[in-house]
Amino acid sequence: MENHNIPNQEPMTTEELGELFQIRRNKLKELQENGKNPFAITSFPVTHYSQQIQDNFEEYEEKEVTLAGRMMTKRIMGKASFCHLQDKDGQIQLYVKKDIVGDEEYKAFKELDLGDIIGVTGLVFRTHKGEISVRIEKLTLLSKSLQILPEKFHGLKDTDIRYRQRYLDLIVNPEVKDTFRKRSEIIRTVRNILDEKQFLEVETPILMSIPSGAAAKPFNTHHNALDMPLHLRISLELPLKRLIVGGFDRVYEIGRVFRNEGISTRHNPEFTLLELYQAYTDYHGMMDLTEELFRETARRVLGTTVITYGDVEIDLGKPFARLSMKEAVKQYSGIDFDEIKSDEEARELAIKDHKIANTDVKSHLKKGEILNLFFEAYAEEHLVQPTFITDHPVEISPLAKKKMDDPAYTERFELFILTREHANAFSELNDPIDQKERFLYQESLRAAGDEEANRIDDDFITALEYGLPPTGGLGIGMDRMIMLLTNAQSIRDVLLFPTMKIKD
Repeated sequence: MENHNIPNQEPMTTEELGELFQIRRNKLKELQENGKNPFAITSFPVTHYSQQIQDNFEEYEEKEVTLAGRMMTKRIMGKASFCHLQDKDGQIQLYVKKDIVGDEEYKAFKELDLGDIIGVTGLVFRTHKGEISVRIEKLTLLSKSLQILPEKFHGLKDTDIRYRQRYLDLIVNPEVKDTFRKRSEIIRTVRNILDEKQFLEVETPILMSIPSGAAAKPFNTHHNALDMPLHLRISLELPLKRLIVGGFDRVYEIGRVFRNEGISTRHNPEFTLLELYQAYTDYHGMMDLTEELFRETARRVLGTTVITYGDVEIDLGKPFARLSMKEAVKQYSGIDFDEIKSDEEARELAIKDHKIANTDVKSHLKKGEILNLFFEAYAEEHLVQPTFITDHPVEISPLAKKKMDDPAYTERFELFILTREHANAFSELNDPIDQKERFLYQESLRAAGDEEANRIDDDFITALEYGLPPTGGLGIGMDRMIMLLTNAQSIRDVLLFPTMKIKD
């Protein structure tokens, strides 16, 4: 871009902004009184976009193009002026000359404000300084901007404003658009990979009579016509497994789920989840598929399987490490849970441990739940490179099949990258008697005050009684996957409209 000699001003005061706001209102009123109301325009035929012209200058040189977008800079130079138009792809310089557009249109151009949306027709050329530009022959004001854009040199850096007013963030921070284009491409790529593997994409209800399938607190509502409570789904699992019972061998859904929990850089109350189920395979098959999804998505979207997140290099091309939960706890804490013989012994060990708060060690917790507390306290922080943590205790895995050689544990894994969980999968429990017993244990946890415990779903038990084939299931948090592949440090950076507290 050519130098526009814009001074590095200090941010304007509230009073100054108010005055400029009123000036813009007055300009709009004058336009309307003169029969030039920009809001009366209903359409404008665009023929080209900025990046298209810049990438193919030789093809378009001295040819007529019509573009539309937002005016982001303006530099008045007597009888000729420059500005920059920003469209969906980027920015391009416009050259406006009084002798070409005429006195009236040139005067109208000089009255335009930064942020106004304009349509232009002109010829493509290159300035003597080498910048690809469009020499304007006709200019139309398509929409008047009544608000003041953040100043060029100060930008929009307040994250609260950026998240609340994402439209403004997208206008002034072009790299944000790239993140969300990449988000769309990542989700589309995952779909393509699954479609190539003959998975069927389906849709399941968002409003549920029983919120099951995950350890989470739901959002609750009420249906007036049926006079019954309903809940926003916390998982996609149980409806999808019903479809496997019904005879679909491979199904998946990518959709929003809702959990009434805390907000952090990794958590938003609504987020996008991929869940898939494949008949006649197990959690080993799901591990292979998970590894392929992460590796192949990175390769197709980024062109590489070696990515940088912050200052850490992650190699998705290498085979992912595999470690059982017991092995991870032993490796990072030195405690061998095979030597712990009872729930009481496990609780006593936890109570004495300085990294596990006494408040976490409730009297009803069993050995497997204590093992998970030790894993969270000692092992998670070390799992930077892709690692499958396998064989979770049965107490924390109410929907996973038990290991035949060690029924205190399940055929379940979680994928950890950069110390955070990215996927959860298991060999699906298809024994209806065992499943009902697991649900009943979860109900006992609810009775003891655990609001996140699973609830019993009698219809799902009935479905299992008709017969669920051996099945592998997988859930991937798409927002975390997108964070990983776009180097985003907060989940809010990959959600167009993250949940925000209402301003007072």
